[in-house]
Amino acid sequence: MIHLLNLLAAIALLVWGTHIVRTGVLQVFGENLRNVLASSFSRRVPAMLAGLGVTSLVQSSTATCLIVASFVGKGLVATSAALAVMLGADMGTALMAVVFSFDLSWLSPLLIFVGVVMFVSRQNSVAGRVGRVLIGLGLITLALQLIVQATEPLTRSPAVRTLLVSLPNEILLDVLVGAVLTVAAYSSLAIVLLTATLASQGMLPAGVALGLVIGANLGSGVLAMLATSGASPQVRRLPLGNFLFKLTGAAIAMPLLGYVHVGLQQVVPTVHQQVVLFHLGFNVTLALLFIGFTGVVGRWVERWLREPSRSGPGERPRHLDPVALATPSLAISCAAREALHQADVVETMLRGILPVIRHNDLQLAEQLRRMDDTVDELYSAIKFYLTQISQEALSEREGRRWTDIVSFTINMEQIGDIIERVLQDVEDKKIRKSRSFSDAGMAEICHLHERLLANLRLAMSVFLDGHVRDAQRLLEEKARFRDLEHEYAASHIARLRDNTAQSIETSSLHLDLISDLKRINSHLCSIAYPILESAGALASTRIRHSQLSPLTEDS
Repeated sequence: MIHLLNLLAAIALLVWGTHIVRTGVLQVFGENLRNVLASSFSRRVPAMLAGLGVTSLVQSSTATCLIVASFVGKGLVATSAALAVMLGADMGTALMAVVFSFDLSWLSPLLIFVGVVMFVSRQNSVAGRVGRVLIGLGLITLALQLIVQATEPLTRSPAVRTLLVSLPNEILLDVLVGAVLTVAAYSSLAIVLLTATLASQGMLPAGVALGLVIGANLGSGVLAMLATSGASPQVRRLPLGNFLFKLTGAAIAMPLLGYVHVGLQQVVPTVHQQVVLFHLGFNVTLALLFIGFTGVVGRWVERWLREPSRSGPGERPRHLDPVALATPSLAISCAAREALHQADVVETMLRGILPVIRHNDLQLAEQLRRMDDTVDELYSAIKFYLTQISQEALSEREGRRWTDIVSFTINMEQIGDIIERVLQDVEDKKIRKSRSFSDAGMAEICHLHERLLANLRLAMSVFLDGHVRDAQRLLEEKARFRDLEHEYAASHIARLRDNTAQSIETSSLHLDLISDLKRINSHLCSIAYPILESAGALASTRIRHSQLSPLTEDS
């Protein structure tokens, strides 16, 4: 019993090691990996090589599939090019299985020691995240050694040997078991390495091991389909097309498995090497066979999984892709795009204020006030999406971006609330009472409204690009807008002294409206603060020392 428990623990350590390496590499290179993939989509062969290189780092074709599937879902890349990337990604995992098949017992303690030192000493830096990856690599090699040690007593057991001899030589059953194990472990690499180790210890016949390897490849395709099952049809195209390649390859390989086994025995001396080289050969053959059919299969899956019609009034693009949560840098980009969409809705509301005031349009006012519900829903959705991103998986720069997005969406939500109240006031105090602003008062409101729209566009640019110069310009607008508010309030009071009838009737609304527009501008300008603070462009206090000195001397 203790030997079986040791074996299960070693298998769990192997799966955990591959998980640590996958998540660690995505933390360190997440955005760079996306850039490498995105820049290689123009031609099939470079796309395949990019998939091979990225997956050799990530050690998970499923993780690569999720990243590229999100690109397909957003229309950034064609399905055919993405399928070429996945052919290379499958070769990448197979290549890593070959690397780990060598005797790396001397490397395991070194990787774990160096990784722990780097992680503990500089946990929140890039070096700390690299240390995390080294720990994962060390755990993988250690787990393989423990599996060998745990299987040795089991192989000497008469009961186990009798069980192995009685195993049915059913290739379909072997493939099914391999696929199920891969889905359960969430790693085809771990299952292939486990299968090779057990076969080398005599726990598995070589023919059964090869069948399990085919099943592991099918299981990795099923994993990607399960991970994207709740996503849009565009996102599900890539996992489906990749699974079709694997399924076709498995159907071709299964009848030839006996001949392949004999050929491997003549070329490769050990069972362990036979298993991992078969895994590599299977994926290389798939790539060579199907690289010319990526366009055909891409068109097939695009016809099967059509983009849903967006003709309905409530339909709109959705950027909060749940699949992207597996890649923190990609999820941050999704949240930023949705935040900009929220700002677009706010801009529509803000633009509508002036037509409502000019034309006394009650219907438009009601439509614009209902849009605040959309702004609130977007805020809640973005906030919930961001909370699902692991803070530990974010780099320092991505952590700052996470905070910027939260701050931006809060400001947009509050601006939406202010606009809703402004529209309600205009409706109650002007339209329903059939009042109107004086020509001078209306000109002041138009001028403030025009500056506010310009500042909103500038705030969106600052949020998108993070340029310090634009952030400084936005903050300067806060002082200008405050001066205009004081000037126009004084002008209004002067008109009251002149007994201008229209100014008297709309005095309360006019002053409240100017104040509300200033509050909106303050929320827009606050978007510049995180950018300027990160750049060290903010002073510690806004109070001038020249104004403090007389008070200090008097005291």
